[in-house]
Amino acid sequence: MTRKLMTILCVLAAAMLVTGCPPKEEQTEAPAETAEKPAEAPAEAPAEAPAEAPAAAVGVTEDTITVGQWGPMTGPAALWGAVARGTAAYFEMINEAGGIHGRKLKLLIRDDSYQAPKTKAAVMELVEKENVFAFVGGVGTGPGMAVKDYLLDKKVPWIGPASGSSKWSEEGNRYLFSLYPRYSDEARALVRYLVDKAKKKKIAFLYQNDDFGKEGLEAAKAELEAKGLKLAAEVSVEMTDADLKSHVLKLKQAKPQAVIMFVLPKHGAIALGTAAKMKFKPQWASASVLSDAPLMHKITKGLWNGVIFTSFLELPDSDHPRVKEYKAAFEKYGLQANAKEQWGVFFMAGFLFAEPFVEALKQAGPELDREKLVAALEGLNKWDDGIGHNITFGPEERQGQKAVFIAKCVKGKAVKLTDWIEVE
Repeated sequence: MTRKLMTILCVLAAAMLVTGCPPKEEQTEAPAETAEKPAEAPAEAPAEAPAEAPAAAVGVTEDTITVGQWGPMTGPAALWGAVARGTAAYFEMINEAGGIHGRKLKLLIRDDSYQAPKTKAAVMELVEKENVFAFVGGVGTGPGMAVKDYLLDKKVPWIGPASGSSKWSEEGNRYLFSLYPRYSDEARALVRYLVDKAKKKKIAFLYQNDDFGKEGLEAAKAELEAKGLKLAAEVSVEMTDADLKSHVLKLKQAKPQAVIMFVLPKHGAIALGTAAKMKFKPQWASASVLSDAPLMHKITKGLWNGVIFTSFLELPDSDHPRVKEYKAAFEKYGLQANAKEQWGVFFMAGFLFAEPFVEALKQAGPELDREKLVAALEGLNKWDDGIGHNITFGPEERQGQKAVFIAKCVKGKAVKLTDWIEVE
């Protein structure tokens, strides 16, 4: 080997040592799995996930039962927000007396402004985050329809919707117990009174353009048809309407002897104010949604005087022992929470819608769950220990109260015109 060749080989060897590069055939990456591995011991079965608490026990602890309710604390139906505040006062009264089987009632109220999307969001939050045991009350047909199927799918009991929709008492609504008499029955009762007692043959109808108003409208038309009569006019109102001049003008042009209203409190007040300016003076009549005579008399500055309406609970100034008890609770808890709160039908209704729930909790016993609550509610038969009338549920019956009475606003007070009426 020549000196020159030896020099070249030494230079190449030194270069390989400096770079550390392997020979070309060793630069390939190893595959993910290389040589065969020894057999491994069988993996242990994964540990079972902790069993979830039974759905029936949700919302119940050793010392608390958590209940949800929505209502319009703000918005166009804010007067009805008193319903939830009435339930809150009722629960305070129950809790001060020791609760039920050692448990206190915790009420979580959400303001939905009478807007169905807000109702749905609030109810989902109360079910999925707050884990409520049940719902009591809840104002409005539209808001209620937005969450009805959801609550039934989740098997969450809903007692006493603050609405008279016939949808609540349909077959298959196992966890839904309606107390508010059907709007259709209220409409029939009003028509019968106006035609048979007040001798008004020409009747018009002012209604909210949704399920609530339409249910009343169709029932009134059917009742009139059975008597060989037809509506003189039917005029719809949108929830956002603030000016009812054209609506009242249509009613006036029909020259009715009476006008039945199925509308929000604000629309009832606007309608009567507008009619007064037009010197339009029919016999006004209303569904129970406007049955708080002192309040409506106040906000209409006396125009509510003489209005006829249906009611499904005892009058706020009656001598009924429960009314006296609840008024004392209002003065103790309601006014403490809000010094401007007013005692009346809307606030009282919050007690009524919760009464069957409280009674069923007592009957269900200390080992409470949702199915036991349902069974206890189904056992109520002509229960009459509250401010409603003959409340009856059963395995095939979800319309607890079917009776109303007719009353009239006289100088700011409600005066009964009939006894309890069950519309057949």
